[in-house]
Amino acid sequence: MMGYEQMNQMTMTTTAMMKNFNTMGPINTPHKKNTRRSVSAIDGGAAAAAAAAREGDRCRNLKTLDLSGMSLASLSASSINLASISKLDLSNNNIQKIPESLVARMLNLLALDLHSNQLKTLPNSIGCLSKLKFLNVAGNYLQFLPKTIEDCRSLEELNANFNELTRLPDAIGFELTNLTKLSVNSNKLILLPNSVSHLTSLRVLDARLNRLGSLPEDLENLVNLQVLNVSQNFQHLTALPYSVGLLISLVELDVSYNGITVLPDSLGCLRRIQKLSVEGNPLVSPPFEVVEQGLEAVKQYMSEKMTESYKKTPNKKKSWGIGKIVKYKTFNGLSSSPARRTAGDRREGEREGFINVSDYRQIDGIASPRHVSLFNPRRLLSPFSAYFSPPRY
Repeated sequence: MMGYEQMNQMTMTTTAMMKNFNTMGPINTPHKKNTRRSVSAIDGGAAAAAAAAREGDRCRNLKTLDLSGMSLASLSASSINLASISKLDLSNNNIQKIPESLVARMLNLLALDLHSNQLKTLPNSIGCLSKLKFLNVAGNYLQFLPKTIEDCRSLEELNANFNELTRLPDAIGFELTNLTKLSVNSNKLILLPNSVSHLTSLRVLDARLNRLGSLPEDLENLVNLQVLNVSQNFQHLTALPYSVGLLISLVELDVSYNGITVLPDSLGCLRRIQKLSVEGNPLVSPPFEVVEQGLEAVKQYMSEKMTESYKKTPNKKKSWGIGKIVKYKTFNGLSSSPARRTAGDRREGEREGFINVSDYRQIDGIASPRHVSLFNPRRLLSPFSAYFSPPRY
């Protein structure tokens, strides 16, 4: 028989255990639910159905599919719901071709990484990726980009480094207006299409290690461009356009290791420039001793040279403008063909000052997107404007 003290101690221990049990009550609740769920799932083989349902939910909610570094040589149609994928990584494989039908099913794809494969072409169906923002095709054997890439109008970053590109789509700048970074270094490009100057959202343009012989003339339209790298085009690139100095947001300019002898005077206008690399060029202007003194010395030299050049320019009474307003009969007016005009019409036109339409340049289609740069304020107010030159008398 137990003594009184032993019974009292057991009672106290039991009371303490009951208190702990009451405080742990909420934690035990899920165990009861799980038990009921497992019991009901066993009935009628429902456990397998529940597992399949959970797997289906996982696939439906899939956002990222990473198949990089798996030595894949080809891709086939998959049972996965490709429309649910927002990011697909197929980099570092041996893929030689991307099936057209596979890409066409990725309707919600935002990022596609294909770098370091064996691709020689991209599928034309890439134009179906209307939501695509990031495309990396670096480290392949691409000789050109499909024209349909112009339909990827949401694209913000395009990386096509280390390929064999000889050209870019002509209208790439008219369509990819959201592009902020264009990297095409280490290719065989001999020029950049003029439409590149319409990429007004562009912040980084990397075209080094190519065979560029020139740059587009209207670069001043790239109002957000901060980094421009056209270095190591070696003897192919011998001059820079004047518009390089009109890039109002430019912070970094690298034109090193080219064949440039004279930098444009407009570089003195670059207010935000912080880094200028010009080494490896046979420069005459600015001279080596100025370049050696650093960025500020180069800017001052180019600015002074531009001022001197402006002072030497002779002032003309009428250097530019619309000029004298002349009388015109009607909107149908005189025919632009002299052969269809009578002698009386010609005499009347000469007497009243009618415009001889055949003497003026036609401006049909000037409102086309390809001519938008003609209405840049700097061009409209330039004394060298072709469309607002003084009338001939």
